[in-house]
Amino acid sequence: MNETTPAPAAPALAPQKTPASAGRSVPRPPSGGTEPTRAQRLAELVQRQGVLAVLLTVVIVASFVYPTFATLDNARGVTVQASFLAVVALGMTMVIITGGIDLSVGSVFALGGVLAAWASQWGLLPALLVPLLVCAAIGLLNGFLIARAGMAPFIVTLATLLAARGILLAFTDEGATTYLVPKGSAFAELGQGSVWGFGYPILIALVLFGGGGLLLQRTSFGQTLFAVGGSSDAATLMGLPVARTKILVYTLSGLLAGLAGALNAARLSSGVTIIGVGMELDAISAVVIGGTLLIGGAGSISGTLWGVLLLAVIQNLINQIGSLNSSYQSVVSGGFLIVVVVAQRYLARSRRTT
Repeated sequence: MNETTPAPAAPALAPQKTPASAGRSVPRPPSGGTEPTRAQRLAELVQRQGVLAVLLTVVIVASFVYPTFATLDNARGVTVQASFLAVVALGMTMVIITGGIDLSVGSVFALGGVLAAWASQWGLLPALLVPLLVCAAIGLLNGFLIARAGMAPFIVTLATLLAARGILLAFTDEGATTYLVPKGSAFAELGQGSVWGFGYPILIALVLFGGGGLLLQRTSFGQTLFAVGGSSDAATLMGLPVARTKILVYTLSGLLAGLAGALNAARLSSGVTIIGVGMELDAISAVVIGGTLLIGGAGSISGTLWGVLLLAVIQNLINQIGSLNSSYQSVVSGGFLIVVVVAQRYLARSRRTT
């Protein structure tokens, strides 16, 4: 019987590329695992929650500089104004996570407010259902054209932006007709009532963000959004319902924009036709400042909330200064947006190369 000594296996002497690290210049840990390094985890944390640190810093500094800023009444005013944008930005977050964009939300927001004011003469239920159904239908059209017809999100939602604004103007006789919400109605109370001094729109926005966070992090639908945003082709090969997911997120975006418009109409007691212009840009800014990547595949609901509040605080500070007009908010918001996008590219590169 011949004794043979087995040759040492080559894989034991040379490092192997694991599927998790293939194609990336991430050094393999000594233990052979693929866990992210401390620097990678720090970069991810800054990308997701850095806006919260900026928000807290701005609030603390402003509280010392402007005594009227750190008051309960001012906090109520800031949050109630931010609640409408927050509801719109919630839907925008899910759209952008899938790698899309929705430019129609500003016009849909205004249309939802006018429809809600018009339908409020028949009670609370019609005042909510009419704008929600119409605006969800616009979102459904967006999703169908993008997911089934293969059209570019930018083109489709730009077209529906113009279409929704056109419907709004036709419905109000070119803005000559303003529909009023009956005083003392349940619908008016929805926009003007409060609990412990905080308006119902704030509470509704918080509930929606809580539900959105659970949907995104604790359900298969939420994980599908990230997969679709990471790579639609890969998600299709995995058997995920890519087209249906895109249709649902655009429908949800239209629905939330319509709801925000209805709440705003209830607060103002009328359907204002000139609002919502540029709101889509504010929503996109809040989402991106909150850490959601424009290319899709990464983002968080909490980051969007902090982004919305940061924009609202900036606007409030401009009002506190007094010598600056509201146009400076666009300048500051644009500056924040540029800084955040550059930081995201740097952090993403750090997470790949650290």
